[in-house]
Amino acid sequence: MIPRQPEPELMLEPAQARAYAEADFAAPHEGFVDAFAEVFPGPVTGPVLDLGCGPGDVSLRFAARYPDCEVDGLDGAPAMLAAGDALMAGHPAARRVHLAEGCLPAARGPRAPYATIISNSLLHHLHDPAVLWQAIRRDGAPGAAVFVMDLRRPDSTESVQALVAQYAADDPDVLRRDFEHSLHAAFTPEEVRAQLAAAGLDGFTVHVTSDRHMIIFGHLPGHR
Repeated sequence: MIPRQPEPELMLEPAQARAYAEADFAAPHEGFVDAFAEVFPGPVTGPVLDLGCGPGDVSLRFAARYPDCEVDGLDGAPAMLAAGDALMAGHPAARRVHLAEGCLPAARGPRAPYATIISNSLLHHLHDPAVLWQAIRRDGAPGAAVFVMDLRRPDSTESVQALVAQYAADDPDVLRRDFEHSLHAAFTPEEVRAQLAAAGLDGFTVHVTSDRHMIIFGHLPGHR
């Protein structure tokens, strides 16, 4: 197994943020919402916290799928939030999506405690992964539904290169380079299970969903 190589926690460059906002992530982002719905069938109501929301595409898609919820998105990169303005403009769910700047662990969800917390592709950016699990425990209500999707680290440099060639060959240089760095920075399912155990979240499930993704989900301790 190749060692983890952390990458910068924040995407601060405007060009980098624009590339993400303009890229076609419709399939994986809609797939995130589909995967949540499969794990947690039924309605979602009230405030939802989206940690590491980026330009807000997942937040908007989640709000569109669940019309009785509102999504509070937190992200530490001003450039990413600014790039989301175009996504928000005219989107039918935009009035129920509220994005704000803030870095974990200092930032808090403005309407904590939340009964639903989601996060897409934040974990691999964090130099200290415990920050995410601590924030979830702090801002989640007892029994809250938690759903996290992230990359998982391949076992060899050759595997990284193969995934980049397969999934990012036609992407702009900045996205292709970031994908490669992110694969090196990602955690393995075994590492995530150890993180969860340390955070008192042993009841969560870690499930490999593709050659590069995993989902982590469960209910926070307490009453549902």
